[in-house]
Amino acid sequence: MPAPVFHKLRVAEVEPLTPEAVAITLQVPDRLADRFSYLPGQHVTLRAEIDERDVRRSYSICANANTGRLRVGVKRLRGGSFSTWATTRLRVGDVLQVMPPVGEFTICPDPGRARHYLAIAAGSGITPVFSHLAAVLETEPASRFTLLYGNRETRSIMFLEELAGFKDRYPDRFHVVHFLSREPQPAELLSGRIDTGRLERLFRGVVDASAVDAWYLCGPRRMVDEVRSYLRERGVAPEDIHDELFYEGESSPPPPPPADAAGLARVEFTLDGRASTVLVDPDGPSILDHALAVRPELPFACKGGVCATCKAGAVEGEVRMDKNWALTAPEVERGLVLTCQAHPVSERVVLDYDV
Repeated sequence: MPAPVFHKLRVAEVEPLTPEAVAITLQVPDRLADRFSYLPGQHVTLRAEIDERDVRRSYSICANANTGRLRVGVKRLRGGSFSTWATTRLRVGDVLQVMPPVGEFTICPDPGRARHYLAIAAGSGITPVFSHLAAVLETEPASRFTLLYGNRETRSIMFLEELAGFKDRYPDRFHVVHFLSREPQPAELLSGRIDTGRLERLFRGVVDASAVDAWYLCGPRRMVDEVRSYLRERGVAPEDIHDELFYEGESSPPPPPPADAAGLARVEFTLDGRASTVLVDPDGPSILDHALAVRPELPFACKGGVCATCKAGAVEGEVRMDKNWALTAPEVERGLVLTCQAHPVSERVVLDYDV
């Protein structure tokens, strides 16, 4: 399969969601409709030149896939170059470069299915979950959806009015519980961050966890790890727990070219049928950071091991990854690696981005 490429899409709407977040709707021309079809929970990589820098970020689609509407939610992060630009300077009519949707944190709606889905999200982790619940509520009439959603305060809740609208339309099938960490609530249980103690109390009387068929977790690593472990201890099968992390760091620039080849590994890689070679310090920056110096068009987004945009197949040699939050176990067994997290172990490594 060829590596993903960027397409120029015009901004149709920039909708304020909170003082720090917006929803961006992009116009998809008819000729690209098939390329930009998506499953609920998938994400796209956006690319823009900001202050003379090539900046890319991955954002989840927050719309019902049945509508074909391409909308992403962006929350401003402290020090975040793309999120700050998108929430303060992006305007209707501007053009963004956008990769087609990808991602495995998905739901495939089935009108004949009757299930109970439960999602636990925090902050901007709501964005893929919003697509999940919209698809389930509007496509699976016999299914239910419970959302446990954590934020700092009411004003920071993304999609607050739309969530309330779903509750009004599907009062018997949609249950949302808001947790606020910096704003007191009438119930002490809901005043604070989502943690295993609060979940235990909630499952004792408010939510029947034993009736849940599929769990979806999205938010900061600490919350996702803690909740996943807690569910496993409760006996939830691993295949019923689906999770995704959000990376909030900034990308690093490519390293300078090496002064000599001593101690460096030779990494050969193919992208779009064209081969290139780069010398990589095994103890230095990632293979991707080195390779960008010779092929700046290489696909990447988060550089945090989360989005899988930079994945490639290891054809020869051995590499190690610092972390992996995106590839499944079968993908790793097939030899796929996240090049943003990969370092050469052998003296020669051959990678293929076109797998």
